Amino acid sequence: MAKITKLLIANRGEIALRIHRACHELGIKTVAVHSTADADAMHVRLADEAVCIGPPAATDSYLNIANIISAAEITHADAIHPGYGFLSENAQFAEIVELHNIIWVGPKPEHIRVMGDKVEAKRTAAKLGLPLVPGSPGPLETIEEAMQVAEEIGYPVLIKAASGGGGRGMKVVPAPEQLESLMMQASSEAKAAFGDATVYMEKYLGDPKHIEFQVFGDGEGAAIHLGERDCSIQRRHQKVIEEAPSPVISAEQRAKMGGIVANAMAAMGYRGAGTIEFLYEDGQFYFIEMNTRLQVEHPVTEMISGLDLVREQIRIAQGEGLTVPQERVQLTGHAIECRINAEDPETFVPSPGLVKNYVAPGGMHVRVDSGLYAGYRVPPYYDSMIGKLIVYGADREECIRRLRRALEEFVVEGMKTTVPLHQRVIDTPEFMDGNYTIKWLERWLEEQRS
Repeated sequence: MAKITKLLIANRGEIALRIHRACHELGIKTVAVHSTADADAMHVRLADEAVCIGPPAATDSYLNIANIISAAEITHADAIHPGYGFLSENAQFAEIVELHNIIWVGPKPEHIRVMGDKVEAKRTAAKLGLPLVPGSPGPLETIEEAMQVAEEIGYPVLIKAASGGGGRGMKVVPAPEQLESLMMQASSEAKAAFGDATVYMEKYLGDPKHIEFQVFGDGEGAAIHLGERDCSIQRRHQKVIEEAPSPVISAEQRAKMGGIVANAMAAMGYRGAGTIEFLYEDGQFYFIEMNTRLQVEHPVTEMISGLDLVREQIRIAQGEGLTVPQERVQLTGHAIECRINAEDPETFVPSPGLVKNYVAPGGMHVRVDSGLYAGYRVPPYYDSMIGKLIVYGADREECIRRLRRALEEFVVEGMKTTVPLHQRVIDTPEFMDGNYTIKWLERWLEEQRS
């Protein structure tokens, strides 16, 4: 495959800047695409070329496939990197990119399609030997079928949308008499949010952790894992803090589960970066989904592995294969990421606006991925995440001490941010001992309000 000389970044914000930096270190020119609201964004200023692709609404700009392809053609870009979110897991977009003889920096379209359908993803995971949460073998067609499955796996059960995520189209059913009404509600929500009313059922796990494994495949039958991340600090199914490695996973569990996911990706012939997500309870892993893209939290894996994951994506897209075989992957130390949002830290109401002053923390093993600068106006049209603070330490204790210090240094004036929330969370006994679960943060926030 030809070397990439000019890459179009089909995204915005900190991830667009992250991709730009990796490209420039590889000698690759970049094309930024942007909405009218993002004309002054940092990645737009730094890119070699920039093309406006529409008005502020994402549907008219960052989700506008025709405009993005046109931008690639007029700038003669020979590759497109989708980042995360927007079109990153849109199989049709990946196919269109490749039909235009542009290199797609991502997995094969058929793998995006399979893993994007939650039911098909479960079927595929089962064939590949990944452990599943007990549940329906496929979509639920009738209430009678749902009742039978629920009786087999035991209440409480979880009804989930086959398309999409983020908690929409998801209902916990505690008892048989509520199954029909909650299943109808989940189906209606799924139809409204994703245009697909299909739902399926899983055993509802009481209080699990969210553990995910980073994988890479070369598309030719070789694959590796880069260990796990613990993403259990969540609010409304959205990750808030992530760390690697997980404080509760042993080296033996890591090697065993990592081997299983890497072998599964090798068997698929998977290409590029992917994340296999599990719920973890009572020493057992249960597959929930696969993300066929780079994750927001990829920097914690970079910190403990020493590998640049965006560079690795580009290498694989160029047909260069994996940088290291599994036996040479070295995971050392500990890393934690805090997602910094432009939100009120008490009410979580978005707080976009003018950045009057901005000071990023620094020092050894402190990294900030953000497109903020003094004088920049954070637009109200997109996700409220304005940056990520990532710190590394020789062990978890050192990492937390460094994180505490870095959060104290973080200054964003002109808007409210979630920095104070992170300062409070990392000082709790539950965070300190690492035994928090996916439900812990919401319970803790409720206690703080009462």
